[in-house]
Amino acid sequence: MTLVNYKAIASELGKETLLTSWGLIRILVPVAIITKIFADLGLVTFLGSLLEPLMLLLGLPGALGLVWATAIFSSIYSAIAVFSVIAPGLELTGAQVTVLCAVMLIAHSLPIELSVSSRAGARLMPIAVVRLVGAIVYGYLLYRCCTLFDLWQDPSRVLFKATTGSGDYLSWAVDLLQNLCLIIMIILCIIILMRLFKLVGLLGLFERLLAPVLPHFGMGGQAAPITVVGMIMGIGYGGALIIRETATGKLAKDEIFHSMVLMGLCHGLIEDTLLMVAIGGKLGGVLWGRIFFSLIVTYVLVQLAVVLKKRRLETRENT
Repeated sequence: MTLVNYKAIASELGKETLLTSWGLIRILVPVAIITKIFADLGLVTFLGSLLEPLMLLLGLPGALGLVWATAIFSSIYSAIAVFSVIAPGLELTGAQVTVLCAVMLIAHSLPIELSVSSRAGARLMPIAVVRLVGAIVYGYLLYRCCTLFDLWQDPSRVLFKATTGSGDYLSWAVDLLQNLCLIIMIILCIIILMRLFKLVGLLGLFERLLAPVLPHFGMGGQAAPITVVGMIMGIGYGGALIIRETATGKLAKDEIFHSMVLMGLCHGLIEDTLLMVAIGGKLGGVLWGRIFFSLIVTYVLVQLAVVLKKRRLETRENT
């Protein structure tokens, strides 16, 4: 490979990193400023207390409820912005960060992603319930497993620097700048890893592993490959493919629903997982456990749908 090619690759990586980073920085800086003001006014503690019952159920400090709420209504990147401000002072364990990451991965960006699911032909409310309830159930099971088997109980290595307390705004701004630089480096590493995974065929390997399995989860030959793509690349991409196939009339309604359920519970397997690992989540909880849980939930819903359909047919025959 020539020097020109190396320069072109470096330039392309730099542009993609800056573009992605700028989208995050536009969110992070205002969020950080608002969070700083809220912290000085004592509102972060107040908001945390409102969310504390749910967070305690998951073994998390109440303040982290603000992180998850941000993920639900905005995006994972926005939640990372809040996490970078709140987390350094909480003395979190690896298990706690993993639980938080897991629930964020299942339930995030709901206004946008539920809209995609709805356009794809799946009813909005059932998908919303599956994702929110699924996140809480999986978070609780993961928390109990970590406690029972003493998993990841060591202090988490929070990459972000704790911002200076109330009053010292200059030091706070310097710490924020350092955290921004760190986030940009994380994004660059993830972009490079994504390209390497594509180059070595890891994405194709995921497709080959999952494609034969999915027909057992209420999806036919048309829906299964699309669902695999959505699980790997994300709801936006997978949902767009489902929307396109729905327009052709080749997919049944139950196939669409099962596909969107599985994609909703388990998507962004590469990029989103890498983001969570970068902030301290453990791979066993944010990837393998999430895949296993999502397949189980989808299978149970498929079997439940079969039973209900059978009962409806029996009722019609009896009447």
